Amino acid sequence: MTLLGDNAAALYDTGPVPGPGGIPVTYEQVATGDLPVVGPEKPLVPRLSAGLQLHGEYQGSGFTEPRYIARRGDGQVVQLTRLLHLVASSIDGGRDLETIAHRVSARFGREVSADNIRYLIENKLEPLGVTVPEGQEDDQVFAPRSDLLLALKGHRVLFDERRVAKIAGAFAWLHRPLVVAAVLAGVAVLDVWLFVFFGAITPVLQVLDQPVLLLVVFVLTVASLVFHEFGHASACRYGGARPGCIGCGLFLIWPSMYTDVTDVYRIGRGGRLRTDLGGVYFNVVFMLAMAGAYALSGQAFFLAAVYLGHFEILEQLMPAVRLDGYYILGDLAGVPDLYGKIKPILLGLVPGAAGRRARAEVAALKKSARAIVATWVLTMVPLIIGELGYALWNLPRITTTMIRSLAEQLLGTGGAFAHGQIAAGLMGVVGCVMLLCPMAGVVYLSVKLGGRLWRGGAKATAGRPRLRLALCALVLIGLGGLSYAWVSGLTPRPLPKQPPIAPILQPGVSTSPPPARRATLPDRHSATPSATATTVPSGTASPNASADPSAAAGPSTSASPHPSDSKASPRGTAGGPSGSPAASGQPPTSASAVPGSGTPSAPSSPADSPSAPVSSSAPPAGSPSPTAS
Repeated sequence: MTLLGDNAAALYDTGPVPGPGGIPVTYEQVATGDLPVVGPEKPLVPRLSAGLQLHGEYQGSGFTEPRYIARRGDGQVVQLTRLLHLVASSIDGGRDLETIAHRVSARFGREVSADNIRYLIENKLEPLGVTVPEGQEDDQVFAPRSDLLLALKGHRVLFDERRVAKIAGAFAWLHRPLVVAAVLAGVAVLDVWLFVFFGAITPVLQVLDQPVLLLVVFVLTVASLVFHEFGHASACRYGGARPGCIGCGLFLIWPSMYTDVTDVYRIGRGGRLRTDLGGVYFNVVFMLAMAGAYALSGQAFFLAAVYLGHFEILEQLMPAVRLDGYYILGDLAGVPDLYGKIKPILLGLVPGAAGRRARAEVAALKKSARAIVATWVLTMVPLIIGELGYALWNLPRITTTMIRSLAEQLLGTGGAFAHGQIAAGLMGVVGCVMLLCPMAGVVYLSVKLGGRLWRGGAKATAGRPRLRLALCALVLIGLGGLSYAWVSGLTPRPLPKQPPIAPILQPGVSTSPPPARRATLPDRHSATPSATATTVPSGTASPNASADPSAAAGPSTSASPHPSDSKASPRGTAGGPSGSPAASGQPPTSASAVPGSGTPSAPSSPADSPSAPVSSSAPPAGSPSPTAS
């Protein structure tokens, strides 16, 4: 009985079952037979994030080890090592970790376990947004993105991938070598004729006289920009890659267009350079088409579009910002993001642990690529710092000039519409946009750059209060010195108002030049005044006017200055010049009639010199010298 009782007590124990893998079993579960079924653990099946595209190896790379390119669904491009690329390419949503490990081991040439695959997925691919975290139901990931200061913002698709593929296929034949040679030879002949014989500026001046024609040229310029993007897409298609969509966005604050050619990373360096140059090449094709239109119609605005197309090409070839020249230089070096190498290149020049880590990162580049990137960084960083310092030093004059110009522009454009001048008003709107864009760009860059510097300083001084206090003191001293320079007038003053270069873009704005300032040099005759000359105080009439009875016969003259002397006195007195004309029968003498003096002089009384005329030349012999007031 005792043994049976002990066995019964063991059988109906409500505690956990001892041993490996034991699970809690209650009395009710045993009594009802509802015991849990213990089976094998469900294998983990990793998944790729939504929209991820694996573009393969980065051909012509400037790195010592091969790099692989992947693009997430949100458009962020990431670089992977060969092992990470093999793991990502083996994930299909159906293979578990063991199957992926066997597949990666066979392709990598080394044994990789399932635990190794789990580690790579959880610690490498998930932070990059390549795979979906374990337990998440949907495939959308929210991985960090590169917040680039000079990146394109606000993307909007204009032509989807399917339509771009058709258009690119239709224009791909233009990239054949013989066609390219013919186009380049044709544009060389066109430039010689336009700039040497015809005169390139002549059609531009003709268009500036007609607001409607200027609108037509503006439309042709926009068409040239669209055709430029077709050049990138068709070159990508010709090289064997698949172009993506064409869209628009904001670069800083300027409206810009872009073409998705991420797939071009898997073709060779020559194909990437052809794609980079495809845009400016199509600008050349567009200029030849405009020259043909001029030959058929004789309309000068086509040649004006050709002239402006040259400036568009020069702008695109600049490697300073993310234009075509930037990507051309990056593909020559084999580095997809040159701006990402600014920090390691500069930190590599600093001794210490940070410098060693940065030098190790730079050492991953080939020697030729390292030389190109270092030259670009050491050239661009001083230019950027110099431009920033120059802009801060001239900030008051920039702000004052832009506000004055914008006010005149808005008033003139509104006046053009109010008087029914629709074409002039539309051109004024274009001028307003061209003026507002750089103003908004200055504000945008100031806010973004200031925020980045603030966050960078806070991060660098975290946990070091003395360093943070010293940095704050240095910033306050710099801002205080700059503010004092602004207030005290050490910085350059605002530019004087100038007539517009293109009056068509600024309707209602005066085209007359500002009045010239009067000279402040003293009169050479003032050192030896005549004994009979009379000095007239400011704002008073000549005392000889009342003493001479013949003065009553002449026209009455008030003590107020002549209308032509209403400008401010060079001496800085308020109200007008410091002298007034004498009340005589002669007409009042303006300040401009007296040589060598910036103010009007008081001539002698007619009784003293009845035959002395008022003249702008030196007084004749025997007449009194003019007196400096």
